[in-house]
Amino acid sequence: MPAMAKLLIVEDDESVRTLAARALERAGHTIDIAADGAQGLALIQAARGGYDLVVSDIRMPEMDGIEMAIAAAALFPAIKIVLMTGYADQRERAEELNGIILDVVQKPFTLAEIRSRVERALICFA
Repeated sequence: MPAMAKLLIVEDDESVRTLAARALERAGHTIDIAADGAQGLALIQAARGGYDLVVSDIRMPEMDGIEMAIAAAALFPAIKIVLMTGYADQRERAEELNGIILDVVQKPFTLAEIRSRVERALICFA
């Protein structure tokens, strides 16, 4: 298991956001949260790309997760992003960005699944 990481969770559904944050906090990580892609991008910019991993939903108001990922990667090319979605067509959009997106987690997910996918991204792409 990797050392404690600083993570950003970007999710418009408050229950999913809270669930993911709790699961990852219990795994020892420091968590910041945002309710949409625009908020997420603002936090990424404020942290100067200093997140070890960004975990984001794809479909959100204001700015979706893919738009946020593209904008964040343009500013901070080393940023690591895992996306979450419950929609097959959105998964296909994300998979076209394999240089930016490390993984796509299908919703709904279990606590164990989100923890293991985050841990894998942190280890494999360190």
